[in-house]
Amino acid sequence: MLLSVENKTILEAINITKYFHDPITVKVLDRVNLTIKKGDFLSIIGKSGCGKSTLLYILSTMDTNYEGDLFIDGVSMKNRSQSFLARVRNEKIGFVFQFHYLLNEFNVLKNVMLPGLKLNKKSPKEIEHDAYEKLKILGIEKEAFKNPNQLSGGQKQRVAIARAMINEPIIIMADEPTGNLDKKNTEIVFDIFQKLATHYHQSLLIVTHDQEFANRTDKIIEMQDGKIIH
Repeated sequence: MLLSVENKTILEAINITKYFHDPITVKVLDRVNLTIKKGDFLSIIGKSGCGKSTLLYILSTMDTNYEGDLFIDGVSMKNRSQSFLARVRNEKIGFVFQFHYLLNEFNVLKNVMLPGLKLNKKSPKEIEHDAYEKLKILGIEKEAFKNPNQLSGGQKQRVAIARAMINEPIIIMADEPTGNLDKKNTEIVFDIFQKLATHYHQSLLIVTHDQEFANRTDKIIEMQDGKIIH
């Protein structure tokens, strides 16, 4: 029997355990299990030091020094080369950070295009068209030919979300994406994420300190002392 698209497992973490060894050995993640399906809108909360950002770095394949296993789109990420993981990150995962990391030497449209040009699966013309369409979804297509330093903080974060979307990733991961935003812009970003999950069946995993933001996501994953407690 074929699984419906909505039931498709996008990411699965199995018994993820992580130690830091500097200067003494400390267990920072303790047998974490997590399954994310297509269209899930999840938030990870917990006090500083509980392991949530460490977990995100492992789930995003940026940290490979852990015990357990990680499957993305049904493929194990264990013992893979750095070039394999870099391609997975570029093709399958979209990233949004607290700081947008836009490049001021390029205009907004080019910033959104960059991961697509790096992946090199489409022509530059097609990528440019896709980038403009993503900006339209986020309501900032009028800013396409401005430089990032001409935008407000909220607009910059929307550009960063458009950039995360450019390669049609199976999951968008965000680390404190509203950490530098005021209430109004936090609301705009939340509405964008909700729209992506609801209308585009985009899977989203958001690490946040903002309890109010987390309360409105589909599911809250609460961490404490390296474990998922809820």
